[in-house]
Amino acid sequence: MGSRDPHSGELLPGTLEMLILKALARSPKHGYAIAEYIHSASDEILRVEEGALYPALHRLELRGLLVSEWGTSENNRRAKYYQLTEAGKKQLASEARYWRRVLGAVMQVIESS
Repeated sequence: MGSRDPHSGELLPGTLEMLILKALARSPKHGYAIAEYIHSASDEILRVEEGALYPALHRLELRGLLVSEWGTSENNRRAKYYQLTEAGKKQLASEARYWRRVLGAVMQVIESS
């Protein structure tokens, strides 16, 4: 098993979609703002690359967890804004419960003697 650079900002499999849902929990955002929210909220540890972000947004939209519409960004450019649906809000709550349990279990193992 190779060693992982703890400063790489690489996301664990299965986390990106949950992080996107969380980024949209308070208000609609365009793709760049979603990536910036995740980066900022993680104390600049997690980075979301465009090549992963936009396919994930598309998957979430196809699953009915997001809706989108075109608007104008802060710098006066055309941007697609994403917003949670009611199903997206329920999915976020479910994912958050799951990750709290998993993270708690991982910490138990790490801290066990």
